[in-house]
This record gives sequence, C-alpha cells and structure tokens, in this order.
Amino acid sequence: MAILAIRIYPDPVLRVNCRPVTEFDARLKKLAADMVETMHAAPGVGLAAPQVGVELRLAVVDVSVGEDPSQVRVLVNPEVVEHSGGLESEVEGCLSLPGISDKVERPLFVTVRAQDLEAHPFELRAEGYYARAISHEIDHLDGILFTDHLRGLRRERARRQLKKLADELQVRA
Repeated sequence: MAILAIRIYPDPVLRVNCRPVTEFDARLKKLAADMVETMHAAPGVGLAAPQVGVELRLAVVDVSVGEDPSQVRVLVNPEVVEHSGGLESEVEGCLSLPGISDKVERPLFVTVRAQDLEAHPFELRAEGYYARAISHEIDHLDGILFTDHLRGLRRERARRQLKKLADELQVRA
C-alpha cells in the first residue's frame, strides 16, 4: 500500500464528474487500499478518488478515523437513492481545502446504493455524521465541493478563502 498525494484546490480534477467503475480488478483493489491508507494518514473520515487524481466513482469512508477497521467502507459507483429526516447543519472541512471549514446542511439520513470491490451491489443506510461523510464524498464524485452548498455571506467568505488558497499554491509552484 502507498500514501497518495491529495489534490488541493484549485486542481481541476476536483471539479470532474467522475466516470463509473467498470473494471473490478486488482488495480481497483490497490487503489481502494491506498486511498484508505491515505485517508487514515491525513487523517480524515473520507476520501474520494478525484482527491487523489483518479476520475472514477470510488470513495472510502471511515468515521472512526482508523480506530476501528470494521468501520471502513469502500463505495464503488455510489448513488444516494433516498434522503430523509430533514436537514442538519454542521461544520465540514475537506482534505482538498486545507484550512477551510463552515456549516453545511445535509440530510440526517441517506440510503446509498453502491457496489463493493467484487462488483456486488448493496444498499447502505446511514445517519448523522456517517450520512454527512458519505454525502460529502459522493459530492466529490460529481465535482461538487462542500463550499458549493454555502449561501450568502458564508459563500462569499468561502470564495475569498478559496482564492487565497489558490494564490498560495500558485506562489509555491
């Protein structure tokens, strides 16, 4: 396994609508394992393939942040098929947007249809923080950043922070 480089805004791969996974092979398993290792090393609770430069519908989530290996979920070609329970506003951050966080409204419950690494379909019902993490990662697969959900003054503040982040990265390059 290997720790992969996490792409930082404004990397264009973060805005890509990712293509479905069609080959369930050893390369996919290695990518998923490397993503889990990268997520835990960061540390983070989720990581989507475009965050490591891969334009595939693949995400990993572990709300235990590596404390409980049974909590790791690999989601291949995930899609939210239902959300319920109203919305909850909580602070989110993102490994691809270092130093930026804000409150984002997300559904309390989501039902996700996905495949595992063997191409077997499954459904997963998540609530609270787990639902938030999964929703955040699925957004990445559609080129959506959590800052896109912000409105009003929060959106303007996020725009300024994103511009500053982009400017800092350009100076370092």
